[in-house]
Amino acid sequence: MEEKIITAETLAGFDKYLEDRERGAATRENYLRGVRAYMEFLSGGAVSAERTREFKEWLLSRGHAPGSVNTTLASLNAFFKFMGWSDCGTNRVRTQKSAYCPEERELKKDEYMRLLKAAGPGRWRLVLETVASTGIRVSELKFFTVEAVERGTVTVTCKGKVRGIFVPVKLKKLLLRFAKERGIAEGPIFLDRRGKPVSRGTVWGMMKRLAKKAGVSPGKVFPHSLRKLFARAFYEVSRDIAKLADLLGHSSIDTTRIYIMTSGAEHRRALEKMRLLI
Repeated sequence: MEEKIITAETLAGFDKYLEDRERGAATRENYLRGVRAYMEFLSGGAVSAERTREFKEWLLSRGHAPGSVNTTLASLNAFFKFMGWSDCGTNRVRTQKSAYCPEERELKKDEYMRLLKAAGPGRWRLVLETVASTGIRVSELKFFTVEAVERGTVTVTCKGKVRGIFVPVKLKKLLLRFAKERGIAEGPIFLDRRGKPVSRGTVWGMMKRLAKKAGVSPGKVFPHSLRKLFARAFYEVSRDIAKLADLLGHSSIDTTRIYIMTSGAEHRRALEKMRLLI
């Protein structure tokens, strides 16, 4: 039986496979990172179900969180499916779902406002406001063109799905005024110095600098935290998780439930309000 060996060529083929399925650059890199970690663990050895189980235990023994391990295993299982090695996978780490998110990871509205104040008027403040008020992924900023904003609806294509994003009236005015001031008559509104749509990495770096300036914990400040802030704010006023899932582009409501988890502090306040103790 031919040994199953991971090579640079198979990794490149897997990357192309993911790209053909319209996975974004950041998503593809996450998948490849997991496979590379396994490849390093194998040290040139062959892939097998036993080695995959050993890899899982090795990750856990080194202090990796169960969620992080499961993300890596999902990458491996996708790779094995691509290679036709379905017998080489292993089960995910079983975890108890948490009823709330850790306080140190939740970006609160007042902290978001501090970030806006630290950004001051201009492009970066508008980037934060656009993501937070529409719930888009940072990679979807490129779809906010002058033409789309003028219509009031932005059509976003991501992960093989198409959805419409409504632009709030106030945001529409801010975006069109910004475009006019920058001499942008058509196409994407948020551009880098080379005239290309701003990247996720650029936005990530900007947010970390603003976190330091605003005195907000860096562990709370990253592009996805704005998307989760939108999810919690929308659910608070609508209580419609199905509609929220559509707005976020989620295939499963279970994913959306993760986005609207409140912090442990709010969970404790809810318990106190139950008044079941005398």
